Formats: sequence, C-alpha cells, structure tokens
Amino acid sequence: MLLDQKEVLALLRCPRSGSELDKLDDQNAKVASSKGDIHYEVVNGYPILLCTERCKGLGWQLSSHTSAVPRKTYSGAMKVMKRLVSPPSGATKKNIDTLISTLFEVRRKPRVLIVGGGTIGEGMDRFYEDANIELVSFDVYASPNVQFVADAHCIPLGDNSFDAVIIQAVLEHVMDPGMVVSEIHRVLKPNGLVYAETPFLQQVHEGPYDFMRYTESGHRLLFRQFSLVKSGVCSGAGTQLLWALEGFFSGLFRSHWAGKAIKLSLFWVMLFDRLIPEKYNVDAANGVFFLGAKTECSISNAEIVAHYKGAQ
Repeated sequence: MLLDQKEVLALLRCPRSGSELDKLDDQNAKVASSKGDIHYEVVNGYPILLCTERCKGLGWQLSSHTSAVPRKTYSGAMKVMKRLVSPPSGATKKNIDTLISTLFEVRRKPRVLIVGGGTIGEGMDRFYEDANIELVSFDVYASPNVQFVADAHCIPLGDNSFDAVIIQAVLEHVMDPGMVVSEIHRVLKPNGLVYAETPFLQQVHEGPYDFMRYTESGHRLLFRQFSLVKSGVCSGAGTQLLWALEGFFSGLFRSHWAGKAIKLSLFWVMLFDRLIPEKYNVDAANGVFFLGAKTECSISNAEIVAHYKGAQ
C-alpha cells in the first residue's frame, strides 16, 4: 500500500546533493535541500524532484509533469476486447508470487519501490492493495499512483533503503538504462531484490520516447551487478507474432485501426506462447524478465555467454 505522503517526504533526498529535504512553509509549496541552497516545487501535493544538471538530455520531456495523467479505462465490449488482445501474463503472476513470498520471508513489512508507476502495471495491483507492503512509487508525471515526480536516472531516495525495486516496461523508455540500473542498485538494501520486464521483439510504442530493446542475455548483462534468482520470457513468440502482424497490416493499409482489427481477430495466436518450449521462446520473445538480488560484484562476460547456453 502506498506510504503516507509525510512518510515519503522523510525518505526523499535531493537528487543533486543527496541531502535530506525540508518542508519550507505551511502551504507545502516548496521543499529544499537541508543544505538550504536548492529548492524544489511541490505542485498539487507532488514534490517535483528533477535534477536538470545531472540528467540534462536524459529521459522524457517533462513539460507536463505537474498535470495528473488519468489512466485510460475500458468498459463493456471495449474491456472484453482489451482483455482478449492483452491478457494477463502467467509468467508475470508467477514472478510476482515469487517476489512477494521471498520478501515476506525476510521482512514483516517490506519496503518496495516502483519506478515508472504512474499507471499500475500488469500484476502490480497487489503491491498497492497489501497493507503489509510499504510502497513508494514515482514517475515523470503526476498521477494518483505516485507520491512524487522524478527521473529514474537520478532517483531522489537514500542509499540502501528498499527491500525491492520493480521496473516494468520502463527501461525501453530511458536514454541511459545502465545509469538507471545503477540507481536501482544504489537504493536497494544489501541482497535487495529487483524485478524488471523489458521488451525484446516488440514494435515501437510511446513514439519518440521508445529507445531500447534487449535479448534475454542482454537483459542479464544490464543487471550484471545482481545475482540471478530467475530470468526468462514474460511474453513469447506467439505474442511477438501478433504484434508483428498488427504492425504489418497497419502499414499495409496505412491505418492503425486496420492493425488493431487484425490483432483482435487473431488474438488466439498468443496462446502458442504456452506450447513453445522456453529455449525457442527465448530467442523470439516479445518481452523478457529478470529477478535478481543485489551483490557487490559483477558477473563476467564469460558468465554472460554461459548464461545463454544454460537457457538453451
């Protein structure tokens, strides 16, 4: 469950200096570094903690960060169609089950950070609903699902402060994924867990703010300072084929609606994900995942190669 805003304010740090933040006035209009020389706005209750110097040229254009972005909802026939073309991932559910059970084995009330939580991601509802989870969430825009606005390239939170960090469908949208992963490593407690899902063979989404793709091995390389708990495919070759067909027919007929119509009529192609063995799915995946624990050493290049061979 989302932590109270007062508790979150106590956790926040200046993204430039790393020092604690202080409330400046009764109107809660500003927060400042405890050094007293850096001020940040608080707009509609959301601290806007952006480090323009350190992160210049990185991440999203943030001109609209002060406006809440409502989550698009569906009802009736549209809700049914959305569920057909984008059903819950069985792999994600199993991974979240593993993550939560592992957290409760070591903490009665684990503290979890969601990076890019402006919209509640697939399978993430449990973190927002469980009163025994102390949840902190941020994004580059304000929404009811976050407590502050920040850039993942410079997370405004203290070192060694979280039991787990979740970053789902975000790393493709940042300009320096390695920098973001380093920040995740920094804010995690020793042996803290990270869970990431990132596209591999997937069409562009979010237009100009879509930059990266990762093979399963490349994803493991990105998280080389973490020991492996589990990694693999969160959406396989069938889902990838459906995305490709949508892109193909959208281009052929110069219409995104044509692509969506094809995707809806062929939604059953995704079911083949379950029939294709993992060693084949992994090289043709729509998306991959990584679940790992923070370590103080990096795996070698040879271990990365061996990791791929072990997945075959």
